Amino acid sequence: MPFKKNRYFWVIAAVSVIVDQLTKYLVVQNFALYESLPLIPDVFHLTYVLNTGAAFSLFSQGGVWLRWLSLAVSLGLMGLAWFGSRLKPIEQLGYGFILGGALGNGIDRFFNDCIVNGKELTCVVDFLEFPIVKFPILVDFRHIRLAPFPVFNFADVFINLGIICLLIISFRQSPSAANSNK
Repeated sequence: MPFKKNRYFWVIAAVSVIVDQLTKYLVVQNFALYESLPLIPDVFHLTYVLNTGAAFSLFSQGGVWLRWLSLAVSLGLMGLAWFGSRLKPIEQLGYGFILGGALGNGIDRFFNDCIVNGKELTCVVDFLEFPIVKFPILVDFRHIRLAPFPVFNFADVFINLGIICLLIISFRQSPSAANSNK
């Protein structure tokens, strides 16, 4: 049975989608757009924003194509787990987190449309803000300014956790490769 073969993958993906969508729902129901609640002042805030870009506001004028990218990634990962061979547990964890994040933001992209400068874009709900984290931006060749880290959501966290899991396994050497180097 395909669900049993990679059951950690399916469980992690389902839990990730539920956590992501539930937290977004709670924010939308309890916050006005752009409202911020400092839980730890100047360190961690809940701030309700709409993001028309990808993770961490990359491609902020991305448009409708991000909706289809989320769908393609989701279908590809489900196909891998359903039709492919049994994945190692850490691979199931990594791919499951990525699927959960892609589905979480994909659901937003299919059901949330935003109008920005007269242009219809898809958007996701973001709310995790760490104002203490700043990163340098080159303003011109002589000036650098510190910009706040973008507001994000649990789907972004899950996608990054998944990538970390896959990086960990990619840096591990298989026993046969280690023996052939001797």
